[in-house]
Amino acid sequence: MSERTAQATADRDAILDYLEELLRPGDFADYCPNGLQVPGRKEIAKVVTGVSATLELFEAAAELGADMVIAHHGIFWNGNPEALSEPQARRLKLLLGEGINLAAYHLPLDAHGEIGNNALLCEALGLKLDGSFGDHRGNAIGWTGRAAEPFDVAELTARVTRATGRDPLVFANGPDAIERIGVISGAAAGHLGEAIGAGLDAFITGEPAERVMAESAEAGIHFLAAGHYATETFGVRRIGELIAERFGVTHEFVDLPNPV
Repeated sequence: MSERTAQATADRDAILDYLEELLRPGDFADYCPNGLQVPGRKEIAKVVTGVSATLELFEAAAELGADMVIAHHGIFWNGNPEALSEPQARRLKLLLGEGINLAAYHLPLDAHGEIGNNALLCEALGLKLDGSFGDHRGNAIGWTGRAAEPFDVAELTARVTRATGRDPLVFANGPDAIERIGVISGAAAGHLGEAIGAGLDAFITGEPAERVMAESAEAGIHFLAAGHYATETFGVRRIGELIAERFGVTHEFVDLPNPV
C-alpha cells in the first residue's frame, strides 16, 4: 500500500466549505480572490501552509507530498496583467503538474477574531482583545489589545521579538506606561492616523513608511514595524492546525522567512 493511500484523506471541497464558513471572505472588499485559486486533486491527505504562494513554497510542498497548499498571499491580485507572467506560469506549471490545490485567504485571515493574524499576535503579546480596529472599505481588519498591567516600550519590544522571531523597527515616541495597543499585520503604516485618533499608546504593523517616524513623534505614540512576513505567519499556520484536527489529515507549515 502506498504512503498516500495509507493516510487518512478528506474531501477538498469539504475543507474549502469549512474555511468559507469560518472566514466569511465574502464580507471583505479584498485585493485578491479568496478561496480556491488553482484546483488539483479532490482527495486531500496532506496540507502545507505558508505565507506567500511562491515557487519556493510550491517546490517544498511537492517535496513533502502535499495535496493542498494554503497561503495568505496567493498568486492572483487585482491590477495584475491579464496575461500570465513567466514567474506565474512556472508556479502554475508546478501546481498543475503535481495536482496540488492552491487556496489563499488574505484580509479575512488578518481580521478574524480568533484565528486571524492580528488576534493571534495580540495573544502572543499577552494582550486581551478590547475592540476591532483598522477600517478597510467598511470592515475592520485589525484589533486593539489591552495589557493586564502597563509596561514600557522595552518590554513591548522584547515581546514582539519573542512573538515574531525578529527584532522590530521601533520609533519609541509614546508614553512610558503602555496599556492599549493597535495591531494590524502586513503593510498597514497608513493606519497610524487611526491609532493616533483612537488614543492608543502604541501601534504595531509589519512594514514602516518614511512618514511615520515624524508622525509618531509629533503625536506621542510608539510605532513598531515587526516585518510583513513575520506578522503574518500566525493565521495561516493556525488554519492548517485546525484542518488537521477537524479532518484528520496531516499538516506542515513551511517557514520561508522574508526580511521585509
